[in-house]
Amino acid sequence: MATRKRHTPEQIVRKLATADRLMAEGKDVADVCRELQVTEASYYRWRNQFGGLKADDAKRLKDLEKENATLKRLLADAELEKAALKEIAPGKLLSPERRRAAVEHLIRVMGVSERFACRVTGQNRTTQRRPPAAATPADPDAGLRIWLRGWAKTHPRRGFRPAYHDARAEGWLVNHKKLQRLWREEGLRIPQRRRRKRTGTSTVPIIPPADKPDAVWAVGFQFDSTTDGRPVKIATIVDEHTRECLGGLVERSITGDDLIDELDRIALTRGYPGVLRCDNGPELACDAMAEWARERVGLAFIPPGEPWRNGYVESFNSRIRDECLNINIFWSLAQARVVISDWKEDYNHRRRHSSLGYQAPAVYAAACTHR
Repeated sequence: MATRKRHTPEQIVRKLATADRLMAEGKDVADVCRELQVTEASYYRWRNQFGGLKADDAKRLKDLEKENATLKRLLADAELEKAALKEIAPGKLLSPERRRAAVEHLIRVMGVSERFACRVTGQNRTTQRRPPAAATPADPDAGLRIWLRGWAKTHPRRGFRPAYHDARAEGWLVNHKKLQRLWREEGLRIPQRRRRKRTGTSTVPIIPPADKPDAVWAVGFQFDSTTDGRPVKIATIVDEHTRECLGGLVERSITGDDLIDELDRIALTRGYPGVLRCDNGPELACDAMAEWARERVGLAFIPPGEPWRNGYVESFNSRIRDECLNINIFWSLAQARVVISDWKEDYNHRRRHSSLGYQAPAVYAAACTHR
């Protein structure tokens, strides 16, 4: 039984050219198909598909079809790899154990092959198929692992370095690198004690409206650094009614006692405010501040994580950051004090504030009669 012959695009184009020559000699389609040894259906199909093409054009068309199929396959593989990478937990898979777990997860969840999963995760297939020593009954380090788990349970606040010296003292022949590796494989770690953030206690139930000067002062801090990398801390004290910036404390670090001294210095000329609005920073939520404010002013702490409740300070800090700190480079603390002090002087006496009827804060404060 004769098998069906498949023609290449070049052969089809050549046979169509022969058919055109025979038909020009006066032969009909049936005679042409008989001479070409094809059916009329094949002839008409070829004519619709390859009519008007030359042999080189047909070959180029075939190559383009193959290239298009290859690109589609590569695009599908790339999309599948992208979906697989999203399925894996974020972060780098640095250890063979994590890669092994990622490969098993992809095979189980996405139904991909082991070859594909290993390629995506960067895992060698030999490593994937070889079980780790800890998972085999003949684990040479099984005894040391048991000893490590018991030692970590007895000493929960000690790390692998003390464990290494104790293991050597008890006769285990192991170096510190291997013991650290076993420590990590067993998931032993010292739990980190998080420092509890202190929250200040307000002494005023309701903050009165800032309808006159010195009714409410707002306190906050801004940070920058000098060219040697050392920090610069700026205390911001704003009168919420007049929008004046009070004080000019610029130091490497500012403690609660430093802030109290600055507030006392300002109060010598202006008096103490009715309420001091502040965040829950350690300088403000300390015992020294609470003791100082007990007989002088009321403290109003904003809720933690809600800086918009102290909007006057945040607005001022954005201005000093944009107009002063971002355009100046400080090479010393003394220079930072001079530049920031000059900017605050310009802010208070010459910078017009839209909420004050386009008057400077100091000019508005001098003309303010409701005290």
